[in-house]
Amino acid sequence: MATAVPAASTASAQVPKNWRSLVAPYAQASRRASVFQLVTTVALLLGALVALYWARKVSYLLTLGLSLPTAGLLTRTFIIMHDCGHGSFFTSRRANDIVGVLTGFLTFMPYAKWRREHALHHASSGDLDRRGIGDIYTLTMAEYFAKGWMGRLTYRLSRMPAFLLTVGPVYFFLHQRFPSLRKGAARDELMSVLLTNISVIGLIAILVMVLGTKTLVTTYLPAYYLSLLGGIWLFFAQHQFEDAYWAEHEEWDYANAAIRGSSYLKLPRVMQWFTGNIGLHHVHHLAPKVPNYKLEAAHNSHPMFELAPVLRMPDAVKVLRLALFDEEQRKLVSFGEARRRWRARRG
Repeated sequence: MATAVPAASTASAQVPKNWRSLVAPYAQASRRASVFQLVTTVALLLGALVALYWARKVSYLLTLGLSLPTAGLLTRTFIIMHDCGHGSFFTSRRANDIVGVLTGFLTFMPYAKWRREHALHHASSGDLDRRGIGDIYTLTMAEYFAKGWMGRLTYRLSRMPAFLLTVGPVYFFLHQRFPSLRKGAARDELMSVLLTNISVIGLIAILVMVLGTKTLVTTYLPAYYLSLLGGIWLFFAQHQFEDAYWAEHEEWDYANAAIRGSSYLKLPRVMQWFTGNIGLHHVHHLAPKVPNYKLEAAHNSHPMFELAPVLRMPDAVKVLRLALFDEEQRKLVSFGEARRRWRARRG
């Protein structure tokens, strides 16, 4: 696989213990930059949605073509909500929550529910003993081969690229429609889901009455689906690569899990803009308080960020075949490779 990994000279290097002071200068929102990004992104998104509608009168192919930048703007809007959830978009928590709810409405995401689950993801990413919340469900080789044929089949289907990129977006959307049943789920999370669902249903009802069901489905749905698909692909490539950091809880280290367990996905500049620099995921996981527009500057500020594995677009496609964690080799492997290694170990 073409996945780049840290050079031999840095493979054993550790994140410096004073990393907090090193990133502190970048972990401060700029009101001017945040307001500018918010206004321009939402304005462009609304303009793109109007353009989708009018493009139908010219050519439906033009509408489909405009779905790509519209999906990109939906992703950029989601990134603003994402930053608000981390408290990094504004210095005021109230401002973050207000904008988070509004951008969540635009992307059909229940802000409080997503914020809580994503916080748990950050707190446990790369921890083998705390998998399952806010991440992509991943089994070790031993766990997989200990399952019966039905369990293996179910897991194998869920990790197929075709499933991830078709059913995956639908599953993610539906998952956000229900409050968490886990112990400790807060009331604000429940209300977030209920109010978002009511708002989504109300908005859809209004648009159906004004535009018609066919117009709504053929204009907005493709763009929204593409944004979900792109988000799932990005999230997968950011954490599911061959040399991603995984460790048992007793050995797990937050800083090394953040940088070594999150890729530096080098995207073309236009995609980096649409995705709010989220390809610099190693910086974000180490310091979630750094707003998206300062991630690149933070990355360039210190050599410790060079410890992160680098992926490019072709690599981000190839990693979709990885499915199981090999506990002995400490690597993610494909089903085929896992089967060969398992048979070899069993003699």
